[in-house]
Amino acid sequence: MCDYSLELYRSRPATQEEQYTLRRFPSGTMGFTAARDCETAVCMPADARLRLEGIGEAVQQAFGVGSTEEVVMTRLEGGAYAHKDAVRFDNGREVLLQSFNAGVTAELVASTSDLTDREERQLFRAPADLVDA
Repeated sequence: MCDYSLELYRSRPATQEEQYTLRRFPSGTMGFTAARDCETAVCMPADARLRLEGIGEAVQQAFGVGSTEEVVMTRLEGGAYAHKDAVRFDNGREVLLQSFNAGVTAELVASTSDLTDREERQLFRAPADLVDA
């Protein structure tokens, strides 16, 4: 998911085991970029789990979180929001990416498809005591 306001820029999907940095694009919109290409917006999958590091004091205090948190990518619909991309903290609070300080780093921990594949493997795995040795 990339905020609609990043449509002016090249973009690509996020991949696991890559580190991203939140930066302000010339349009004024906050978005993720990869270290090797700070001109391309990196789009996080909906419901992806991210590990954020370097969360600023203002966001920490306003949302009751620490400087490092695991979050889920979400979209805030409706209301008077000019931007839509947001994250949900484990405490249930949601905040627009626009509210974060530039320089926050992110790592994709798991995407929705990763979680679905893992859950399916667990559902269809034979219990250890039923497997013939």
